[in-house]
Amino acid sequence: MINKQNVTKIVLGEQEIPKFWYNVVADMPVKPAPYFNPMTNELLSPADMQAIFPMELIMQEVSGERYIEIPKEVRDFYTSFRPSPLYRARGLEKALGTPARIYYKYEGGNATGSHKLNTSIAQAYYNKAEGIKRIATETGAGQWGTAISLACNHFEMDCTVYMVKVSYEQKPYRRSIMNTYGATVYSSPTTLTNAGRGILAAHPDTTGSLGIAISEAVEDAATHGDTNYSLGSVLNHVCLHQSIIGIESKKAMEQIDEYPDVVIACCGGGSNFAGIAFPFLQDKFAGKKVRCVAVEPKACPTLTKGIYAFDYGDTAKMAPIVKMYTLGHDFTPSGIHAGGLRYHGDSALVSQLYNEGHIEAAAYGQLEVFDAAVLFARTENIVPAPESAHAIKHAIVEALECKESGEEKVILFSLSGNGYFDMFAYDKYFAGDMVDTEFEMKESERALEMLPKVNA
Repeated sequence: MINKQNVTKIVLGEQEIPKFWYNVVADMPVKPAPYFNPMTNELLSPADMQAIFPMELIMQEVSGERYIEIPKEVRDFYTSFRPSPLYRARGLEKALGTPARIYYKYEGGNATGSHKLNTSIAQAYYNKAEGIKRIATETGAGQWGTAISLACNHFEMDCTVYMVKVSYEQKPYRRSIMNTYGATVYSSPTTLTNAGRGILAAHPDTTGSLGIAISEAVEDAATHGDTNYSLGSVLNHVCLHQSIIGIESKKAMEQIDEYPDVVIACCGGGSNFAGIAFPFLQDKFAGKKVRCVAVEPKACPTLTKGIYAFDYGDTAKMAPIVKMYTLGHDFTPSGIHAGGLRYHGDSALVSQLYNEGHIEAAAYGQLEVFDAAVLFARTENIVPAPESAHAIKHAIVEALECKESGEEKVILFSLSGNGYFDMFAYDKYFAGDMVDTEFEMKESERALEMLPKVNA
């Protein structure tokens, strides 16, 4: 046992990389609602998904097994960047004057700078095993696009990335690194797909959205026999792959005889939050006392302001219909700098767990989020991604509450990525040009009127 009073960083050995992913579905008190076919509004079968996904990922998507073995080839690649370190945020604690002990699991130290590599390697592996030659995908901030580009390069596959227009323009070096790994990157919406052309005809000045980019990538995959679609968040199998974050976190905290009172992560589609929180929810379902908080932007407050309903996963209504918290598939969020959190919906699993009261949610404006990001950078020496800074903001809120109450709580959050490709956003912040955009319900009312009708 390591003395927690002295520890600043805990790094597990390679032999402690998990051999199995954890599937929260096995322990959920109420099993997830089914998916529906977007073309027929009838129940979606595994066969319906074969046009764009490999069968192994489809089976993971619908699995109720508690543990799913990580293939040796994937684990071998994981050794190049996992286990990731768990840090004690001593500098931040001191700056806040809090009695709380703050820990963060840092996922930004790998070649792509975020947690997305955990699932991109797995998805590329399963697609390659079924003979797929090319992956079509979307990306918001560029973290997922970078990760799947690297994974496709590793498995000698082509990669086409539809990058949300506002991020394509804000983050040119993300495009450059995707190109470095051999990917072809387009600003979405494009004129290359029916979905893109339709959006541009109706909204020629659109900033784009993840929903639009997903539509383009799905259409691309569905119309090319050698191509499959790959998604970096939201889906059950993505949350499954990301569970390695929480499993490692638990192992690392066991070494210093700590256990979190609260687990925090930013939440857009939900994979990063699921990755760190779901293994702790397994304990909560078994009677352990732990809170899990998903943190989102006020400009796209899916959990805190959305409605729980069946909706399409994309703008062009090509992705499966899923029960989730949604602002409406036709809703386009404002062009905030946390591009990875600009999704109209949320993971079906995260949504259900929130609806049933097993997890909490909070939302913050981007100015206060960047305030937190800069404080963290100056006290912990890592520049965080704008998405990850949402988790930092809430960790600070929790720590300051402990300062007021005198409680010595243990706070754990996921630092899901670094911000070294996001300096355009930091420049805006330091220049005083960054503004907060408050979500107004009327902006999504029309979109919510267009929700699909299913026989659930």
